[in-house]
Amino acid sequence: MAKRQVMFTFPTELIKEPVIYQLGRQFKIVTNIRRADVSENKGWVVLEMEGEEKDIEQGIAWVSNKGVRVDPVTGDIVEG
Repeated sequence: MAKRQVMFTFPTELIKEPVIYQLGRQFKIVTNIRRADVSENKGWVVLEMEGEEKDIEQGIAWVSNKGVRVDPVTGDIVEG
């Protein structure tokens, strides 16, 4: 099992779509939102993903193809 933390930045048209839910179901990835800021005009989440490395890679490619910007997270995430 692999773990990875990434930041998703959603385009306006995808903010209300269940992208993270679909990602978990379709690629059998456990998702855990660490931080988020979602409003009607913008949306981003810091997401921890756990699963097989190939499934995480395929999931990230799928999300990117939908138009979500994916950036790696470096350093510690402080839960608040």
